[in-house]
Amino acid sequence: MHAAFEVVVVGNVGVDTQVYLPGDAIDWSVEANFTENSDCVGQAGGYTSRGYAQLGRRTAFIGHVGADFNGRFVRHAFAQDGVDTTALFTDPAGTSRSVNFMTRDGRRKNFYDGKSHMRLQPDLVACRAVLQGARLAHFHLPNWARRLLPGARELGLTIACDIQDVVDPHDPYRQDFINAADVLFFSAVNHPDPSPLIHGYLRRNPRQIIVVGLGAQGCALGTADGVRFFPPVTLEAPVVDTNGAGDGLAVGFLTSYVLEGYGLEASVLRGQIAARYTCTQRASSDALITAPQLDALYTQFS
Repeated sequence: MHAAFEVVVVGNVGVDTQVYLPGDAIDWSVEANFTENSDCVGQAGGYTSRGYAQLGRRTAFIGHVGADFNGRFVRHAFAQDGVDTTALFTDPAGTSRSVNFMTRDGRRKNFYDGKSHMRLQPDLVACRAVLQGARLAHFHLPNWARRLLPGARELGLTIACDIQDVVDPHDPYRQDFINAADVLFFSAVNHPDPSPLIHGYLRRNPRQIIVVGLGAQGCALGTADGVRFFPPVTLEAPVVDTNGAGDGLAVGFLTSYVLEGYGLEASVLRGQIAARYTCTQRASSDALITAPQLDALYTQFS
């Protein structure tokens, strides 16, 4: 059964609580702020696993949830999507959580609780059985995930790593993921010009493909041929929530480039479409873009 998986997501999944502010900031002069609060299955592992499944890809997830209400919430969502949870293990500290304060234009400030991810030790035999035969391993950044990188390489999978909102390119925590990646993703939220980071990573590994989310400014692509910038795509539906947008970019790109054989430029466009569509979904990972929707929008843009 495991050999049928196309993609295995390795990372953290949990529950996101979106706190929608009535204005653009918290009013610290008063004790109570009246907000709209909403919970959904989220974090990078949640958005990417559900994103691949929504695109019709045979998907498995490796990670942890707690033996608690939120863990059951996550397991139920994955079961509905058809995401394999053979290697969804138990974190004794509970299910990880994020609280995201959201402004009216969809921007966020994130507060993340990763529970035991710094101390957990994955079952390497069980994880290898899930990875065996897959084509793509999509890694996020829990500490324990680095132990699975050598096995994924040995099994011949294409390895994609998302190092998220990197600040210091020499951050020792991220080096294992950077060095292992065939395809590297990061957010440029902390770098108005990501070119120096891209060139630095390419000097270390000229064969690497680097995809950088620039938010409202679009996307950058780095390869041995240089760095290219792509403008954002526009849809009629407004941006209401940027949670999961970077995950949509990665899922759309990797599905197109690794699993479906599109070229780099086309894959970037399809990733951007998936990301922009994600931004139209308010406080939910339940209705991410489908394959027919992505194909139809891609036809309009290409």
